Amino acid sequence: MLKEVIVVEGRDDLYAVKRAVDADVIVTDGFRLKRETIDLIRMAQRKRGVIVLTDPDHAGEAIRRKISSLVKGVKHAFIPRDEATLHDDVGVENASPESIVRALEKARVERIDKEDVFTMEDMINAKLVGNQKASIRRAKLGAILGIGYANAGQFLKRLNTYNISREEFMKALESIQ
Repeated sequence: MLKEVIVVEGRDDLYAVKRAVDADVIVTDGFRLKRETIDLIRMAQRKRGVIVLTDPDHAGEAIRRKISSLVKGVKHAFIPRDEATLHDDVGVENASPESIVRALEKARVERIDKEDVFTMEDMINAKLVGNQKASIRRAKLGAILGIGYANAGQFLKRLNTYNISREEFMKALESIQ
């Protein structure tokens, strides 16, 4: 059984996670996040740790940010959008067990010190912004690093927030060249 408790958005996500791993799961029921749910997530974080695994879409990102602001120290797992899409429906429930396992294995905790390692200049030099294929490169790099896809500004924030080292970044960048 996985040590951490996994937090997902809906019941279908719960079933998808249960098919992939033996773990306890908390369902948020979308963005509604009742007080009892937040209290349950806080207790799980104190006792076992929590991994937030939300859909790779705007709503999922909003839920992730809300949980992160209310419960400190949670880990974040990201499933690449193309691995969580079925007939234009984006969600954890559409991901294969293998995709879910990969995302959980790459889960990262947010840094507390927030001292930035990366700058927009790094993003430009790596062709992650201001380039025709920048979006594709960010998607590939995000999948390798386990931080998911994001626009340029959000991607830069994730590089700094999720403790990506310069060495790890360069190694991942070489693999997408």
